[in-house]
Amino acid sequence: MDLTQIRSPVADDVKAVDKLIIDRLQSNVVLINQIGHYIVSSGGKRLRPLLVLLAARACGYSGSRHLDAAAIVEFIHTATLLHDDVVDGSELRRNRDTANTVWGNEASVLVGDFLYARAFEMMVDVGNLRIMEVMAGATARIAEGEVLQLLNANDADTDESRYMEVIQRKTATLFEAGTRLGAVLTEAAPEVEAAMASYGLHLGIAFQLVDDALDYMSDDGTIGKQVGDDLDEGKPTLPVIRAMEVGTEAQRKRLRQAIEEGGRQHIDDVVAAIVETKAIDYTVELARWHAEAAKQALNAVPASPSRDALAATADFSVARTF
Repeated sequence: MDLTQIRSPVADDVKAVDKLIIDRLQSNVVLINQIGHYIVSSGGKRLRPLLVLLAARACGYSGSRHLDAAAIVEFIHTATLLHDDVVDGSELRRNRDTANTVWGNEASVLVGDFLYARAFEMMVDVGNLRIMEVMAGATARIAEGEVLQLLNANDADTDESRYMEVIQRKTATLFEAGTRLGAVLTEAAPEVEAAMASYGLHLGIAFQLVDDALDYMSDDGTIGKQVGDDLDEGKPTLPVIRAMEVGTEAQRKRLRQAIEEGGRQHIDDVVAAIVETKAIDYTVELARWHAEAAKQALNAVPASPSRDALAATADFSVARTF
């Protein structure tokens, strides 16, 4: 399935969430509206809110609060993007200038704060303490992941376990929280909630692994950012970590220098080492393992078009080129 097919079981819900996001973005501060709409309309996959919708339907939910939950997750995700781009000094996302490039770092950080606040306002409106508990915990864990990633920056001794801890916290946590909400809304049995959370966690890990592989194997127009961004920012992601682990002494020396110095001046040497050590294959294979684990977790819910779409999303997460 492609994304259009994956969305089809909840197509009406997707449209309703898009409208809700626009409605709840409104502020009487013009700059907030400008930046918020710029980010939300930037052509992202909207995968995280889609997962909330599909998980809720797969668990048998028949109400409308899943729309609010999906919008909440998207607002939190968008806030993290605004903050990430400032921290990383990113200039391009989804083939467009980042908000901090257009409006400056201060405005981007403050609008990110607004989106966090709006998300928690919406949680209060929903009035489900368990949803607030899940999302508050997830938001704190995401922030911890950001700090851990900052500590790993330009550190050539970062190993696979430290890298995995970062991506579990920074990326997979929001996937996990979103799919867990689908079960929370239906007041599902604890084992079903745990299974849906496991699905989201493994899917989020697979998604980030592929993202990090694509950073070294796609052209700028395909992935919507500059190739080698991770290296430029001194981020030791799995393709580089694996190449350092199994490469020659000369390759390890060059990779260590590239991570510690950052920048793009070493990109050709880094890509060559990643190719020669088959580090991309290693990264993608690990992503496939996590995608399969995600699909296995879906056995906790009955067969349905929404469950099929969730399984297809796991396949999409590792087959995609963007």
